[in-house]
Amino acid sequence: MNNRRHVHAVEWHSDQLVLLDQRKLPNEEVYVICETLQEAIDAIKSMIVRGAPAIGIAAAYACVLSARDRLKQIDCNDRSLLNHLIIQDLVNLKAARPTAVNLAWAVNRALALLEQSRVDALDLPFELLSLAKSIHEEDLANNQLMAELACKHLKNTSPRPFSIMTHCNAGSLATGGYGTALGVARLAWQENIINKVYADETRPWFQGSRLTTWELHYENIPVCLNIDSAAAWLMSNRNIKWVIVGADRIAANGDVANKIGTFQLAISARYHDVKFMVVAPSSTVDLSIASGDLIDIEMRDASEICEYRGQPLAPAGVDVINPVFDITPARLIDIIVTEKGIIEHPTREKMLWTLS
Repeated sequence: MNNRRHVHAVEWHSDQLVLLDQRKLPNEEVYVICETLQEAIDAIKSMIVRGAPAIGIAAAYACVLSARDRLKQIDCNDRSLLNHLIIQDLVNLKAARPTAVNLAWAVNRALALLEQSRVDALDLPFELLSLAKSIHEEDLANNQLMAELACKHLKNTSPRPFSIMTHCNAGSLATGGYGTALGVARLAWQENIINKVYADETRPWFQGSRLTTWELHYENIPVCLNIDSAAAWLMSNRNIKWVIVGADRIAANGDVANKIGTFQLAISARYHDVKFMVVAPSSTVDLSIASGDLIDIEMRDASEICEYRGQPLAPAGVDVINPVFDITPARLIDIIVTEKGIIEHPTREKMLWTLS
């Protein structure tokens, strides 16, 4: 076992954005260096980095790359021109993945800095870097606080210890280095609240089997892998008391956009009297979206379903639909945990009161 405490998906090292290539896991631990904005955009689009908080952090560092690249091109200290060029870049960056709100949130913070900052053009990359590091540090602190809040709530479940189930990957790989749903799992294991994590494989990118099991096994936390369609059987036959997931966007009424398959997991949980928890920082909440019906659901290429690592899984030419996310209605969610507090049985009023 490696002696590092947690894996890190996003790092700023030697003035470069360094990303752990999550497409290669668990077979290879390969790092990709992004020296330009376009390389960072490509990394986000191709899912070298994934998970809403990690995408937001990577985007914040990508803003630094934009400022640095554009500063070299203009070869002068024209701050107005530099702002103009960076804003053009950030429009493209924001469009890299439409559903994960943390990307737009991080870019908007950089845009606000551009508007408010009065430093010379030469100093602007350093200000943007300071912002990116702050966003990164905030994410780590928020994840740890959310884990503490969630575990206080989980201690009310008896008898203990019990098992939990999770979907996709909401751990160190999806965040700044600790995790949302898996941050809760880490602390719950340390405090003897849980005895096992059941991880859905998460088709079609297998984030559960490739990433979640890798993370938990890495830290000696008991984990059992299951195919997505086994979730209902497991709830009937194993001591699963909670489903705990992350989120890519949360609407003002508490509807949650998360990895495809989350909605059906919530339906199964309600049938089996298993509680359902969503863990996400307040930056994942989009109060401008009234309900999940208004969230743009990203559609990806058919090849992600029809083949795996070059091997065909379906007949050539078959009709395919590949939504990456689905919407879990607030009425199926028992609690939403943010760093600002726990929201039980979320409604618009409770969301606004807790997050204001």
